[in-house]
Amino acid sequence: MSKNLTSRDQDYSKWYNELVVKADLAENSAVRGCMVIKPYGFAIWEKMQAQLDIMFKETGHQNAYFPLFVPKSLFEAEEKNAEGFAKECAVVTHYRLQNDTENPGKLRVDPKAKLEEELVVRPTSEAIIWNTYKGWIQSYRDLPLLINQWANVVRWEMRTRLFLRTAEFLWQEGHTAHETRKEAMSEAELMNNVYAKFAENFMAMPVVKGLKTESERFAGAEETFCIEGLMQDGKALQAGTSHFLGQNFAKAFDVKFTNREGKQDYVWATSWGVSTRLMGALIMTHSDDKGLVLPPKLAPNQVVIVPIFKSEEQLEEISEVVEGIVNDLKSQGVSVKFDNRTTFRPGAKFAQHELQGVPLRIAIGPKDLENGTLELARRDTLTKSIVKLSEIVATVIDSLDQIQNELFQKALKYRDNHITEVNDFDEFKKILETKNGFISAHWDGSSETENKIKDMTKATIRCIPLDNKVENGRCVLTGRPSTQRVLFAKAY
Repeated sequence: MSKNLTSRDQDYSKWYNELVVKADLAENSAVRGCMVIKPYGFAIWEKMQAQLDIMFKETGHQNAYFPLFVPKSLFEAEEKNAEGFAKECAVVTHYRLQNDTENPGKLRVDPKAKLEEELVVRPTSEAIIWNTYKGWIQSYRDLPLLINQWANVVRWEMRTRLFLRTAEFLWQEGHTAHETRKEAMSEAELMNNVYAKFAENFMAMPVVKGLKTESERFAGAEETFCIEGLMQDGKALQAGTSHFLGQNFAKAFDVKFTNREGKQDYVWATSWGVSTRLMGALIMTHSDDKGLVLPPKLAPNQVVIVPIFKSEEQLEEISEVVEGIVNDLKSQGVSVKFDNRTTFRPGAKFAQHELQGVPLRIAIGPKDLENGTLELARRDTLTKSIVKLSEIVATVIDSLDQIQNELFQKALKYRDNHITEVNDFDEFKKILETKNGFISAHWDGSSETENKIKDMTKATIRCIPLDNKVENGRCVLTGRPSTQRVLFAKAY
């Protein structure tokens, strides 16, 4: 265990906060509740963004960009959406500062520069986008409209944590318009499946696909699909959501189209998004007491090569061999870094790359050159092996695939071992006190019962799994009839 990193068992929250900072992912900024994403952290986010962008475009979506500011009157147009986000809104009221005559060297708001209409800094973009779509959509020929934007949003959170909950964060938000209810519902489910595929195939994070309960739905949605992951401390994390918005926003912004029968109708809508919260999920799914553990598909550097040398001559000889290895690995699509810094000793380099979760580390020194071998170390298992120089490329490629798969299988085993079926409330509370994880239990379908359980235990219904089977039972709290189990958990 790193002497500089609190262990997960000792204090999971402190471990997470320390790791984000010490692995050079992000830090708190001068603006309360906001973060600076540092180059190494942003490199991981860029890999996530790039892959998701490919997946969005493969499903027919295009990128666009909409304004950061939303006139308050537009924000108010869809009442449920406005009400749901009102408490988190940052609002611009003035557009100019002036010198403060009473305090030289200071500035104050110019009272004469008050905006005619206040502007909401977007907490989400439905209002500004649907007001725009009104001018884009006239006929069924203009549909479906499949738009995504990569942007920042602001939600004025009181209690923040790097990546997991910040006042400003980065995300993507898809906003689509359709001819029929069926098409829009299919789109919402499709994008939830895209998120699940990304989480499992690239983040190596198993997720449960499900529906949110009425009280947990996105404000203004008729149905919210979600993916839920389970972190190593037994808490759930909502990793992505996809919303069927019905015709609510179309009616609020009067977005009509001429249908195939020549009649006017309102379009059907969806919105969907994931954010830099995925960075928190990635960290908490795989990392250990020594630092980050990154799945190879999202690691900025999949391989780092560290030379072991005592003289400039030795470094030159090693560098000549390493150049060939680097070129061979890059030609196979492997991202590789040759850490030939002379200002750090090999041990310090090993510690840094271990902390930052580089999947594979190669060490090579003069004796290795003589023997035609290399030392290959895996970050996930912390094991080392001696590999022939002639076999290093094939071994690296196989090892990266193995690490990616084994990280997923390890997380899946943990998740499955932390789904507990319970049939009475005493057992429900006991699991939360001793094991955490997902609790599969019957629920009578009422918001009143849902809120009571939340107040008593801090556990919420994370989702109604899409693959649920019909199963008659009794609500874990009230004893009323139930036809299926739902998943409860404490959550981030």
